[in-house]
Amino acid sequence: MPGRAHSTTNSTGRDVTPIMGYRKFWAKRLTPAPVLPMSRAEMDELGWDSCDVIIVTGDAYVDHPSFGMAIVGRFLEAQGFRVGIIAQPDWRSKTEFERLGAPNLFFGITAGNMDSMVNRYTADRKVRSDDAYTPGGESGARPDRSVVVYANRVKEAYTKVPVVIGGIEASLRRIAHFDYWSEKVRRSILLDAKADLLVFGNAERQLAEVAHRLAAGEAIEAITDVRGTALHRRSVPVGWVEVDSTHLDTPAKPAPTPDPYTAKRQRARQQGDEVQVVRFVRDLSPERRDRSVIRLPSFEAVRDDSVLYAHASRILHVESNPGNARPLVQQHANAQLWLNPPPLPLTTQELDQVHELPFTRTPHPAYGDARIPAYEMIRFSVAIQRGCFGGCTFCSITEHEGRIIQSRSEASVLREVETIRDQTPGFTGIISDLGGPTANMYRLACKSREIEAACRKPSCVYPGVCPNMNTDHGALIRLYRKARELAGIKKVLIASGVRYDLAIESPEYVRELAAHHTGGYLKIAPEALSEGPLAKMMKPGMGPYYRFKDLFDRYSKQAGKEQYLIPYFIAAHPGTTDEDMLELALWLKANGFRADQVQAFLPGPMATATTMYHSGINPLRKVTRASEKVYVPRGTRQRRLHKAFLRYHDANNWPLLREALRRMGRADLIGNGKRHLVPSYQPRGTDNKPTHGERPLHTQHTRRPRRKRKN
Repeated sequence: MPGRAHSTTNSTGRDVTPIMGYRKFWAKRLTPAPVLPMSRAEMDELGWDSCDVIIVTGDAYVDHPSFGMAIVGRFLEAQGFRVGIIAQPDWRSKTEFERLGAPNLFFGITAGNMDSMVNRYTADRKVRSDDAYTPGGESGARPDRSVVVYANRVKEAYTKVPVVIGGIEASLRRIAHFDYWSEKVRRSILLDAKADLLVFGNAERQLAEVAHRLAAGEAIEAITDVRGTALHRRSVPVGWVEVDSTHLDTPAKPAPTPDPYTAKRQRARQQGDEVQVVRFVRDLSPERRDRSVIRLPSFEAVRDDSVLYAHASRILHVESNPGNARPLVQQHANAQLWLNPPPLPLTTQELDQVHELPFTRTPHPAYGDARIPAYEMIRFSVAIQRGCFGGCTFCSITEHEGRIIQSRSEASVLREVETIRDQTPGFTGIISDLGGPTANMYRLACKSREIEAACRKPSCVYPGVCPNMNTDHGALIRLYRKARELAGIKKVLIASGVRYDLAIESPEYVRELAAHHTGGYLKIAPEALSEGPLAKMMKPGMGPYYRFKDLFDRYSKQAGKEQYLIPYFIAAHPGTTDEDMLELALWLKANGFRADQVQAFLPGPMATATTMYHSGINPLRKVTRASEKVYVPRGTRQRRLHKAFLRYHDANNWPLLREALRRMGRADLIGNGKRHLVPSYQPRGTDNKPTHGERPLHTQHTRRPRRKRKN
């Protein structure tokens, strides 16, 4: 085992090795590099004969702490390893994967900052015309399912070099999951990629341990006990207790099926192993609980039975708190997919250390003057926290980063603001964002460490803010004030999403936001209006929205500013009916909102709302064969209709809306008055094609009727 510093205790109360507490690898004397090399010529200039780790990424390499490959690369460099980058390689052959040679320790594979399928396709499964993470914004620089393709190419080039996959694509596909683009349940990405190890979440803690253990000569197959990793095994280790997942939820079997434990008992007897299989765990001692693993239904079972899929999804989310989560195991044919508990959150000191690594904060020089849109968006922003305890069912943040907030120190954030001011080209004095997954969860946490470690609730703010949650925004207010008082800083904007149900707990925060940190418009996300979809999203009702709006409008007026809230809504989310969307359209019209762009629900892998979409079952409650059924808007036509309700003012949508209103018995909303939702006429130059059930509109009816003159 490599040398370590003394362990410390983090927010979960567990002892953990600090991420910078490992003895540095021998190559530390050769680092840091001005920029991580992307070619053999750059390696030669650095005097490197080889890399210890090579990161393959689907994004252009930007040496900025908002880009995953830069954080991982610079972090491993700080551990003393030589790190190279292969960015957006041509995946059609193995040639570009050989450009830096074979790494001494492992290849790290990531699709980039986004899931490659989300990056390449819209919610309607249409190919996007651009890619914000590519020079020039051009599309087509990465393959579908990038992690699988890249990993297979690496294995083709270097059969014996370990492959570790990570990033959001691997993280959210770490288990059998529903894939929206193929409309089927797919295996764990670990197996499809033929990788040796998967690291999920923000993986600094896992990568530090894995890299140092490999450097000490340990085989990748022996690294099975690192939190935040997934691996495949032939069998459950001796001495472990298997817990049947149906102890936690009990979906009845649709028909007699073979007991998955029978074969396991037979194999155990043949091999002389002692693997105990139990269905109930009430009497397990703490020692035996620490050696227990939850057996999920197999890949084949969840693939063929949507109720078992919903059950497995619920168990996965229940077992997501690093303070109490147990390992999970799921059979995939002859392989046993093993998921260790989530990684322990980083401490404030550790997060500071990560963000203060020697980033250049610019794209790699090889890109020249090419514009990378994602970099342009974030180059003057600062991440102040990780994680989100909102638990929105359609969002992947909680599954990836966890619900325990990890915050940087005030001093570290201010130092980064000064670094932007002094070093970032083109800085004009405006910080574009101080935020994170959510703008206003900085330093918010459960009042009790013991309660936090034991809690299994999916959200700390739904159906209301938990009484155990500290909602004091004082630390964030002080940070905002100190940031804007720095010399050379003209304005600090907040572009991250504000959780308004939290903000109203601190009116002083809303005052600060309205008076100093809003650039005329503030975007917030009620997401829906009706209780049906809101309950399936785990979002608050409109009451908190109205209270926030009252505060924001009042404080904007006091500051002498004319500012507006811009609400965001999602179309076609599970639980949303046509009537719900009509109600929302009428609300938008009554309040004078005309959305330029709308977002349709995209079922991302592993999200709770995706489970609803696939199974038609609500996994927020105990899953049984009689579980609550969820209405799911399906098909291109209905999804298009729900988007059309959000853009009721677009004349191209009027034929579709008129047909829907007649079908819903609301033809009274068709007309040319203020009380109507859509006109009865169709302007020239718009979509005048009739939809099914609507008569063609004649040319003489395409103009507004003239008003009669008053005598």
